[in-house]
Amino acid sequence: MVNVSIKAVSREDLEREIFDLKNLLTISKSLNSTLDYNILTDSILYTCLGSLTVVRAGFLSKKSIDSNEFSLHRNYLGFELDHNQDYGIPEKDPLIDYFARNTRCHSLEMLREISAESQFDLRALERLCPKIIVPMKAKGQINGILVLGEKIDGSDFTHRDRDYLENIANFAAIAIHNAFLFEMTTTDMMTKLKMKHFFMNSLKEKMELNKTGDLSIVMLDIDHFKVLNDTYGHLTGDEVLKQVARVIQDTVRQVDIAARYGGEEFILLLPDANISLAKIVAERIRRNIAEHPTVIDGVKYPVTVSLGVAQYDPQRDLTERHFVERADQALYRSKEHGRNQTSVAP
Repeated sequence: MVNVSIKAVSREDLEREIFDLKNLLTISKSLNSTLDYNILTDSILYTCLGSLTVVRAGFLSKKSIDSNEFSLHRNYLGFELDHNQDYGIPEKDPLIDYFARNTRCHSLEMLREISAESQFDLRALERLCPKIIVPMKAKGQINGILVLGEKIDGSDFTHRDRDYLENIANFAAIAIHNAFLFEMTTTDMMTKLKMKHFFMNSLKEKMELNKTGDLSIVMLDIDHFKVLNDTYGHLTGDEVLKQVARVIQDTVRQVDIAARYGGEEFILLLPDANISLAKIVAERIRRNIAEHPTVIDGVKYPVTVSLGVAQYDPQRDLTERHFVERADQALYRSKEHGRNQTSVAP
């Protein structure tokens, strides 16, 4: 009787392990099927919600390539945040170094006990009140911190749950590492906007998929940039480029693509946007740049931009270069008519 019972349990455990391994293989394929950070974020969160049946899931990661803080940003589902509070952990905090050496699952209580000696910055985690915390590590570096709330049925996380979660965190960390490598090869390191070749490839893909014509681009050029460079020097010119890029990035939607087209010229791809919406976006960028001069060592440098807007027309825009050329012509009409304005391509 005892032997039969042991065999039955052993077979059940084996079947459960096989089931878990199959699921993990599927999760690994899913997470590594994209280099798009936004898509990857959603995949990680929904994987955690579905596989571990938790009510809240999120992860702290670096917002950009040169960021020195792990923050929640948009990487969460189910958490109710107080947007007046900070949910960031500095990269140099001892907690990150501890996680690099201890990648197992942690509870907040465990970290509080260790923090008594190590002086971790636990404020961000305490504000989230997670039930379980898992470091995400790839290539010897922490690139994220996974935080989960309670399980839907109110039960505790079992050893099996924790092993499963650590595997998910490992797969997610590798996927994020790959996404950041891709980001580095497609990003202009001065402005942190996309490079021209990435933009043109993305534009081609969007044009091929577009059926409604609700696809627009905006081109903009900094007015009198050469004069500014010659008068105040290239360092000042570089700061102006960075400031304009920040305004652009802060103005566009998450689904939009902003790129440095060349020199002092920028270009935006606006999916699901007709000409009216594109012009509104262009004007918002123009005003924001004009109203916020670049400040260097207390000196203000007024900056304006000229813009051209075009909506995709399958009959005329036979290639992505035809499409860009129409926006470029609209941009030069803005320059010819006095600059610091937006023109729409016919």
